[in-house]
Amino acid sequence: MSALFKSRDFILALIIALAVAAIGSYDPVFVRWQNISDMLTETSVLFMLALAQMVVILTRGIDLSVAANLALSGFVAALVSQYYPEVPLVLMIAAGVAVGLLLGMINGALIAVLGIPPIVVTLGTLAVYRGMIIILAGGDQVNASEMGVAFQAFPKATFLGLAAPIWIAIGVSILFWLFLNLTRSGRGLYAVGGNPVAARYCGISLGRQEFLAYSIAGAVSGLCGYLWVARYGVAYSEIASGYELTVIAACVIGGVSIGGGVGTVAGTLLGALFLGIVNTALPVLQISPFWQMAIAGAVILAAVVINARAERRPDKLILPEARRLGRDTSWMRRAKA
Repeated sequence: MSALFKSRDFILALIIALAVAAIGSYDPVFVRWQNISDMLTETSVLFMLALAQMVVILTRGIDLSVAANLALSGFVAALVSQYYPEVPLVLMIAAGVAVGLLLGMINGALIAVLGIPPIVVTLGTLAVYRGMIIILAGGDQVNASEMGVAFQAFPKATFLGLAAPIWIAIGVSILFWLFLNLTRSGRGLYAVGGNPVAARYCGISLGRQEFLAYSIAGAVSGLCGYLWVARYGVAYSEIASGYELTVIAACVIGGVSIGGGVGTVAGTLLGALFLGIVNTALPVLQISPFWQMAIAGAVILAAVVINARAERRPDKLILPEARRLGRDTSWMRRAKA
């Protein structure tokens, strides 16, 4: 029980609870169910993208193209809705997921097969994917009036008081937990991130795990692309621009180590929830938009510092320890003599 209270996830959950209570005491509207439901709906995409990014970071990688993947996948789904409105909604969503999966597989192949550093690959594909939207759109955009009714209605549907994106995020979170904790491939992601050499000796392929991680991230980005475009009713090249930094911040705040091999589903979700609360609370507290970015940046920087200090391990002096043990057992050798 004491280990639970000292865990990072518990401490972050406690901070979130105290923050919500403090903001609610300042403005009771903040803790009303409708406001909380709206905040969770707005943060649902961040929940899923943060989990996708976590899987990549576990392998000591980084995916800077998740937001561009989201934009391109969502744009393709919107085009399907625009030109083929009679297509079932499931196939429209599947089109977005398939495009996202393909883009993720391209990232994974370039990194795992060619050995190009992840930050270089994903920085390049970020620009390529954004440029592909401009080429497909011809400089235009898809508006809500050009999308199908069912295409836009699904993300706004509610069940038991929660919007569809929240339920999708819950389902995706459960799948991620099961995958990372109960499957060989999921545990392999932790292994290659924690110690690639030992993982290779255990028969775990680093390239295969990297390809798997980026493919998963791509598929989830494609799903989020549909939800983003359908919810906001517009698809163009600059949607979710810069959102990849928010996704990485959610992972870092949630305790995911940039060095790989460390991270939990619960911690990542709490990190995303924390950012969602901060983004919702700052306008409620009537803080200037110019200060909002500075405060959010300060929170991220503090999380990075805390992570770095938590991961630091004191060096063990082997020889002095051996000398001490030798002195402690010297009387036993004299007694035997």
